Amino acid sequence: MKKGIHPQYNKVTCVCTSCGATFETGSTLKELRVDTCSKCHPFYTGEQKFVQAAGRVEKFNKRLEKKTK
Repeated sequence: MKKGIHPQYNKVTCVCTSCGATFETGSTLKELRVDTCSKCHPFYTGEQKFVQAAGRVEKFNKRLEKKTK
């Protein structure tokens, strides 16, 4: 690696703007802020809802009914 051309890699504290949680990570930036983290994201908390999938199943069943009649 050439010297003097790479950015400085630092340990920084990342702050979640939604829930206020903090965690340490590595970055070339001095400060990191994220909108959602693993503590408040619906996928990780188990509060995720699959509304679109339910609509697709109903739509498929209606088409299947039409074909069988």
